[in-house]
Amino acid sequence: MKRTKLFTSILLALAASAALACEAPPPARIDIDANSYYSDAHHSVIDPVLRARNIANTKPIEDFLAEVAKGATAYQLDPKANAADGACALTWLASWAEQKAMLGKLSSEQAYYVRKWTLGGMALSYARLKPAAGAAQQQLIEGWLKTLADATMAHSDAKKGGRNNHYYWEGLAVTAVGGVTGDQRYLGWGRKVFDHAMGQMAADGSLPAEMERAAKALHYQVYATVPLVMIASILDLHDPKLDQIVKFTVAASADPSGIAKATGFEQERVGVLDVTTIYGRHEGKPQEAPAKKQWQPRLGGDLNLPNPLEHLAARKSQ
Repeated sequence: MKRTKLFTSILLALAASAALACEAPPPARIDIDANSYYSDAHHSVIDPVLRARNIANTKPIEDFLAEVAKGATAYQLDPKANAADGACALTWLASWAEQKAMLGKLSSEQAYYVRKWTLGGMALSYARLKPAAGAAQQQLIEGWLKTLADATMAHSDAKKGGRNNHYYWEGLAVTAVGGVTGDQRYLGWGRKVFDHAMGQMAADGSLPAEMERAAKALHYQVYATVPLVMIASILDLHDPKLDQIVKFTVAASADPSGIAKATGFEQERVGVLDVTTIYGRHEGKPQEAPAKKQWQPRLGGDLNLPNPLEHLAARKSQ
């Protein structure tokens, strides 16, 4: 009897500890206040005061996304041992879903950027968590993600003028929602974005809209390629044009002199591990084991852990 009582007490203590480990979800951000922080026509020179203001205003949303990604990654790594982390992340998502977060007033175009980045990260994190979600949680969270995807598509489709990396990140957000909910409407819209991007590619694999970014041309070439390789993996697309984009991007990262010559601006050094990790898994290319986590909340957490929405190819020998 004493042993039974002791065992019960231990279980209760562990349960209480797990419950305490999950902090209450922060108040949902219904409105988004964000501002642009570039000071030149090429959008390549950062104004530190404007950037600091934008970081401060969007920090609650970035912190929310990071916490959800943290719990989602832990849960996928070990669903049994980290069940509490998964339950906590789902509680946070459900809380913001119930309050209709990010569906209020958006202060600027930058605010729409924040929403689509956050939507993509949440959908990819939710893909890791979905096996732990109850029916009511799934209905609530997925309904909210779809509403956000609808708002993203409506804003994007109404936009006039050229398309660049922001369109690709919108495509990823909507594609991820389609992948995790099984809704073909969103998958089809993501395919439309992907095809448009492939049509924009220059013969050498560069993306002309990103090449217009002066000293940040390489940075934005890489940044634009990331959502494209993830869309391709989710939709299981193999496209020679994407191969060329990746080839150009990787080569330019190793030696930016070509872009510097083409743009007339020295380029900032930018790594491509995000690109090569996602692309390599999908294409079955050998990869070196990364030395540390590739932590990207906007891509669902630790990129070293394949997302359930990715299509993984058998590894090819060189």
